[in-house]
Amino acid sequence: MAGPECLAAPRLCRSSAQEQPVTTIFWYDYETTGINPRSDRPLQVAGIRTDLELNEVGPPVNLYCQPGDDILPHPAACAITGITPGILAEKGLAEADFMTRVHAELAAPGTCGAGYNTLRFDDEMTRYSLYRNFFDPYAREWQGGNSRWDLIDVVRTAYALRPEGIEWPQQDGRVTLKLERLTQANGIDHGQAHDALSDVRATIALARLIRDKQPKLYDWLFQLRSKQRVMDQVRLLQPMVHISGRFSAERHYLSVVLPLAWHPRNRNALIVCDLGLDPQGLLDLDADTLRQRLYTRRDELAQGELPVPLKLLHINRCPVVAPLSVLRAQDRERLNFDMDVCQARVLRLTDAQEVWRDKLAAIYAEEDFAPSTDPEQQLYDGFIGDRDRRLCEQVRVAEPSQLARQQWPFDDHRLPELLFRYRARNFPDTLDNEEQQRWKLFCQQRLSNPEWGAPNTLLAFKQAREELAVSATAFQRQVLDEWQEYSDSLAARLGL
Repeated sequence: MAGPECLAAPRLCRSSAQEQPVTTIFWYDYETTGINPRSDRPLQVAGIRTDLELNEVGPPVNLYCQPGDDILPHPAACAITGITPGILAEKGLAEADFMTRVHAELAAPGTCGAGYNTLRFDDEMTRYSLYRNFFDPYAREWQGGNSRWDLIDVVRTAYALRPEGIEWPQQDGRVTLKLERLTQANGIDHGQAHDALSDVRATIALARLIRDKQPKLYDWLFQLRSKQRVMDQVRLLQPMVHISGRFSAERHYLSVVLPLAWHPRNRNALIVCDLGLDPQGLLDLDADTLRQRLYTRRDELAQGELPVPLKLLHINRCPVVAPLSVLRAQDRERLNFDMDVCQARVLRLTDAQEVWRDKLAAIYAEEDFAPSTDPEQQLYDGFIGDRDRRLCEQVRVAEPSQLARQQWPFDDHRLPELLFRYRARNFPDTLDNEEQQRWKLFCQQRLSNPEWGAPNTLLAFKQAREELAVSATAFQRQVLDEWQEYSDSLAARLGL
């Protein structure tokens, strides 16, 4: 049964609720082996620090990361970034050193970490990479008055609510918010797209454009980094405007949503109903059917099956929320938005609270992501305890020889294997003969069996490279050929 705890607003701790001064924004971007932060790895990071007026302060950061012997990138990622094994061999840091440098920038007191699609990709890449390298994966996001932000939702909001003064490029008859297309349409010098440093400079220039053309909108959205500011906008069963990539470009990424209840297990998640969709299924269907349909892609629903209009709004991910008053008459006309339909759906849901309330706890009773047996992919399987966190800090500052010699009595079952892989990738000289054979076997398994969780296998890499080479440019084929040579060399070294 859904008790009061499912409906009550979460209590914010003092550090969350207090307004902390932010003094700089660190804009950053990764180039990676692929698109899955759980299994892929960073190959490059670039970052530029600005003040709150978006003036650069300090020199730019541009670092490369050498992948371990258990990692092969996706050929498509190689073709896009142009990063070669030669560049990484010459300039690449071991991942532990790389993430130490990244952490130092993002964890500097008063820093807001930001970028373009950072909340859903780059920040996740940061969390998993910090976790693998024995840093606290979350502390840099809030300690010392720190925060994070994402310009892509600012762009979506400007497009939906205040599009004046900005050119909105079209692709296949609808708007595209790809960074390189936006910069081109608005006369912003992007340099080489998908080069990390060029992408960061382009992101900052786009932020300046929005701040110049729509300063009130920009300032409002920058305040929503604070969970308390988001909470101030939320009233259960009171509709509000919400902007999200979950809403299609055809809908201008906008809907009016009705907050129904707080998530039964995640205190940072609010369950809302998308009033742009018919909520009748929420009233008519049982919880199991609703849950199954909720996690089924819309194009995979059977004919006649309507999508479930439920969505999670995470208050710690800078969600764009606003009162209905932001929708001016001209906005409703431009968006073809029928407020009368929304109000009717609000009344229908409000009158039927007893029907849907208990269903929510059942729908959200279980995790919505696939579990993994790989400790490196178990970041969200639970917080690391205080005792183990102190041991992790000791691991990071220990001399390499001490890592092998000292006993590390972890309580968390994930950490011993993480430590072995940390040593093997960053300090291979600390492995004895038995450990070297163990690492070699692990790399063999990772590069030959996709179930072992690596971004790619030797065979899959070769097949994808051959398919991609057909349509690749001459430069891209050269990049892919260099990676194929690297793959062949890696296979020979591992006896595969």
